[in-house]
Amino acid sequence: MAEPTIPPGFQDMLQVGLVEALLGRRSRRFFMGAEIPDGVFAYKSQHEPVPLSELEKMLVVTACAGNTGWHNMIYRAQRYAPHLSNYAAAAGGRTFPSAAGFHTSKTFFTDDTGVYVLDNRDAPAAADRAADGSVDLDAVVQAMQKHVRKLQDGRLKLPAEVPFVEAHNTWVANKPGTLLVIPVADLAQHTLLAICYMLQNGLVLFDDINKSAIPGIERFKDMVDINNVWPITFVEQLSLAEVTVEMSTSCYAGSLMLQAMGLGGWLYDGIDPFSVLGASGVEGVEGLGFRYDTDDRWPYPNPTGLTGVMEAYCPPHYPDMRAAVEAVCDRKFGKGGPFNPETPGPWRDAAKVRGAAQVHDEKFRECVALQAQYVFDTFGKFPGTVPSLFICTYLQAHHLDLAFYDKFYKPGAYLHTHANHMAQWHPVTPS
Repeated sequence: MAEPTIPPGFQDMLQVGLVEALLGRRSRRFFMGAEIPDGVFAYKSQHEPVPLSELEKMLVVTACAGNTGWHNMIYRAQRYAPHLSNYAAAAGGRTFPSAAGFHTSKTFFTDDTGVYVLDNRDAPAAADRAADGSVDLDAVVQAMQKHVRKLQDGRLKLPAEVPFVEAHNTWVANKPGTLLVIPVADLAQHTLLAICYMLQNGLVLFDDINKSAIPGIERFKDMVDINNVWPITFVEQLSLAEVTVEMSTSCYAGSLMLQAMGLGGWLYDGIDPFSVLGASGVEGVEGLGFRYDTDDRWPYPNPTGLTGVMEAYCPPHYPDMRAAVEAVCDRKFGKGGPFNPETPGPWRDAAKVRGAAQVHDEKFRECVALQAQYVFDTFGKFPGTVPSLFICTYLQAHHLDLAFYDKFYKPGAYLHTHANHMAQWHPVTPS
């Protein structure tokens, strides 16, 4: 991507306070080039679509998923103190939280120029924090830019039609001139990390669907109370809820940035997630192009990943669940991981802090793998009752057509940042 020119609006954006952005947040859907053909809001924009500039695009994506420093860790758990809690899978922190620091999601985005992935899930801190705790936004944006990778030319292959897009979004979703941000969670990896968390805290899975203990779990009764159980459906539904929060807060952070920048847009879930991932089964609706499988036991197709871009921690991207467990442990304890003493951090003695966590030993890994493999063998996929990869929320950003709001709304329908956006971010240079 070309180095962007800094417009006057950039400084204006920095002056917008959190409370102003928070109270000013609204879903503002009508963009330059849009049309509502009928009904009480029938209106046709007199403008052509105006795509976001490279700088605008980078700022929105950075707000959604930029790396903002080092993850602070969870300090203590009574059950295995004085060891540091060893739940996290990422050393770096991003603009949004993740349950226990698992951070399994990656952020994709699309506009008229192409489809991209922000591959910074395991990136180190973008910049050191200043003494007052602040981070340089320019450094964060530049670091993010290094992790952007183009996957396709042109906009995401997803027509704005039912059943791919909800009926109330067909006039506005993923249209020319808009930016669509798409967080995707590796729910398979998140669930594996949840099983690790459970075992560290003295719990194992129980198959509540088939009313069965995990065969072979008795081999581990000397390290865990095998009668202290959580049902598979509970663990998988909890994991689903946790990744939904992760992706939603990512988009919410982006929605606050829209207010500060004076861009329109909104956070929503009105696009079919299977079609976005590439599992529509319809020619011309390839979405992100992820691999997916079907099975008579499943109510929907199961996308598992895109080779070399994002691969769920489960077969077919790993030969078995034991290999997936090893990959999780490598992410935790290997080079750049949150519990590798050589990984830098925000503490005065980072090596001492990171080295204080208990490493998952061979028997621990065997126990996690036994449970995960049982789920895969029993249900034909991992996790067994929810998708391996999951999408819920999206963030769309676009340039508002203020004339629409002036026609239908009372004054106050948009902020001063929206009123001044075009003049401040796209000033016309005198000829």
